[in-house]
Formats: sequence, C-alpha cells, structure tokens
Amino acid sequence: MARFISIWFRYLATDWFSLLNPEYKKMPFVLRQPSHGRMIVSAVNAAAVRSGISCGMALADARALLPDLHVLDDEPDKIQRVLYKLAEWCMRFTPWVALDPPDGLFLDATGCAHLWGGEEKYVQEMTKKLTARGYTVRVAMADTPGAAWAVAHYGKNPGVVPAGGHMEALLPLPPEALRLEPQVVERLHKLGLHHIKQFIHLPRAALRKRFGVGFLQQLDKAVGQELEPLQSIQPMEPYHERLPCLEPIVTATGIEIALKQLLEMLCLRLQQGQKGVRAAVFKGHRVDGKVEQISIATSRASHQVSHLFKLFEIKLATIEPALGIELFVLEAPKVEPHLPQQEKMWEAGGGLDDVRLAELVDRLSNKIGERIYRYLPDEHHWPERSFREATSLQEEAMTEWRTDVHRPLHVLPVPERIEVTAPIPDYPPLLFRHKGRVHTIVKADGPERIEQEWWLQQGQHRDYYRVEDDEGNRYWLFRLGHYHDETFQWFLHGYFS
Repeated sequence: MARFISIWFRYLATDWFSLLNPEYKKMPFVLRQPSHGRMIVSAVNAAAVRSGISCGMALADARALLPDLHVLDDEPDKIQRVLYKLAEWCMRFTPWVALDPPDGLFLDATGCAHLWGGEEKYVQEMTKKLTARGYTVRVAMADTPGAAWAVAHYGKNPGVVPAGGHMEALLPLPPEALRLEPQVVERLHKLGLHHIKQFIHLPRAALRKRFGVGFLQQLDKAVGQELEPLQSIQPMEPYHERLPCLEPIVTATGIEIALKQLLEMLCLRLQQGQKGVRAAVFKGHRVDGKVEQISIATSRASHQVSHLFKLFEIKLATIEPALGIELFVLEAPKVEPHLPQQEKMWEAGGGLDDVRLAELVDRLSNKIGERIYRYLPDEHHWPERSFREATSLQEEAMTEWRTDVHRPLHVLPVPERIEVTAPIPDYPPLLFRHKGRVHTIVKADGPERIEQEWWLQQGQHRDYYRVEDDEGNRYWLFRLGHYHDETFQWFLHGYFS
C-alpha cells in the first residue's frame, strides 16, 4: 500500500530569516509586501500569531495592535529556493520528494519506513531533524497525499494515520483541509457544513451541481478515489539502493562497509535482471545537509561486486564525512544488458571480449581520472570525421579501416593554421612555420586530394602532403583550395610516429 507524507513548514519564511538573525525568534516578527497600493503582512512568526497578527492583514492594522512589531521586506523568490533546498535535504528519507508551494513538501514514503524501525519512528526522526535545523513543522503520514496534507495542516495531533484509516481521519476536519477554493469554502460554511463528515456522504450529483467538478476532484484525491500525480524534484533512478545509518558514520572503514553492502544489494538486483553497471554514483548525505559523492564508469556492463568496489575504492579518500554521514545512496544511472558469454574450449580466450581487459581499462581510467577511448572507422572521406568514438569494447565496426592509404597515428581534431613556403603550381612545401617555429622540409610526398561527400559538399577541397623535416619528424599537411586561388591556406592536420 502506498504511503505519503506531507510536511508543512508553518512559518517557513520567518523561520529562515530567524536562522540568519536568531534574535528575531524571540520577538513578534512579520514580513511585508505590497498589494493593491498598500502594504500587507505576507508572513508571520509564532510570537506575532500569539499577539493576534495573521497573514493578509494590513500592515497598518498589525502595527496598531503591536506598535513595536519588527517588520522586514518579503523575498518570495528566495524563500522558494529555500524550500527547494529543504526538498533536496529530505531526499535522505526517500528518493521521491515533491514541492508543495508555498511552504510544504510531499514525500512518497512507500517502502521506506522500515529502514527507520517503523512509521512512527520514521516520522519522529524526520520531525526531530527538521526542528533541529530551526524550522517549525507539522508532519503527517497517510495513504494519500491529500489526506496527509489535511492532517498536517488541520489535524489536532499530526503524525501517522494508520493504513486504511485516512477516511476516519478526514471526517472531523474542516472543508479547508480539502484544499478548496476560498469561495467554495465560504459557501460551505454559510450552509452550515463546517466538517467534512457533514457532506462527504451527500449525493455526488448534488455536490457537483452546487460546488462544481473541482470540489469533487479534491474530495476524491483526499479519499483515494483519484490519483494525485506528484512531480519529484529529481527523477529517481530505476536502479538505486539506500542505506540509512542509526548513528552518523565518520570513519573510512564505516564508509567502505556501507559501500560494500550497497554494491551487494544493487548487483544482486542487476544479476537477476541480467544487467550490468556502466556508470554508478555513490552518495553520502552528511548531517550538515551537504552531499558527498563519487562516480565511476565501466567499459562494459558489470555486476561484479569486487570489481566495482575496486573502482570506487580509488576515490573513497575524497569523501569528507565532517560531522558524519547519516544516509548512503548508490545509484546506477546507466545500465546495459549483461549476458553470460559461452566460451569454446578449442579457441584461445582474450581479445576485446576478455573480461580482464575490460577490468584493466576500468581501473586505469578511474585511477588517472580520464577516460580511455577506443575508436572505430566511420564512412566519411574528411579525415577528422573518418573515425568515431566507440561506446564500449564490444561495439563492432560497420566498415573497415582503410589500409590502401597512409594515415598519421595522431590526427588533430581541428586542423591548425601554418605558414608555408612552396613553389608552384602543386609542388610540396619547402618549409613551414608552426607556433613560431620554422621546420625545414627534406622529404615530401603528395599531393593526395581529399574531398567531402557530395551530399555534404561545403567549401574547398584539400591537397594533403606527407613531409619530413630536418630533425626526422614527420607531419601531415594540406592546402585548402587551389594554389591559384587567392584564398588558399595551409594547415597542419596530424603527426606520423
């Protein structure tokens, strides 16, 4: 059964300002913003509420009630960014967190509470940690987002509504708990319908006729007869595992143990689905709200715990636990099919299909911090487009490498402009200047004309020369365009070994 949590930050804006200036917490304090040519109270703190001040009140009336009222300008855009940061922080409790503007969050807590020892402890821990951060919150859990919202905002004792008990929890609440339009709420009260139990069982046709379709939709969302889609602030990866900690972890040994446990859980799921990791991210949610993370990539799909742990182990030292890590998360944003390969006894192993080669490439690339590339031929004449980066060691070429022509081992991705001295009309150059250095050519071969494909024809052709300077270095040069054209240019495009 699905379970949802609603978190209401009752004084979100004023709590945030109080965190910046703690003395505001002790005094009546409000935020103001203009509305229709006058200043109104847009947010209040608990002390101001006890003095009879409420949101929407004219600022002049509020000051009449409390002359020493402290007032600051509201910053709604900044407060919404604060709410988003709080949503990111709450992802330590569940991977699915949605915004409920202007001052709330929705959490899909399905299957998460057992990690904290049950729903009661789960909600208590959430409330305790948010309160410790300086926010006044009301937290409720129920079978639907609407019911959780209603109990959090209007329930006498917000907390855990037992599974299947959301209908009973809704009955004594006022109609405002259904998130209705103000005019609909006003009409209900005028009719003497001050509690949901007074109209929930009335004929739907009569309710639709008097209060509209939107009223029934909100009621159905609360009781669970209509699904309420929630948009998480971060899409949840299909393959991920979470490991909450009873006590914050501050040692390297503890981090290693957590990583091994997560890898074992994740790899078991991947193995059952005949899939393997191509990219993985290990995250540690710290007590201070920051997230430490390291990532790895593999050259072929793998669900071997020992191999993946070795890749992460190289980077584990970069994780700073500070005051402690209270939640570890392992995500695999990129997975690929991983099918066991059949080996033939009469054929020697090795080659690109050898698992040992893939593991060696993974260790080297993760250790040096740079990816190791493999290239395949591509069907293009232009040299810089005649090859492409392979996606894996197992990817097969669609065409053959050209062996009938000489090509340099190192081809520049973008040809570099050079100055050349050459006789006419199509003789090889005598010398060239590259990056301020003059190279005297003693041997040369060419030209070899290369043009683009007719369906990509843009610009001039190229005449390539293989040259060797007086120091024995060999280069691949080309002239762009005909020699008799005034716009011709020379370029360096590669180096021979």
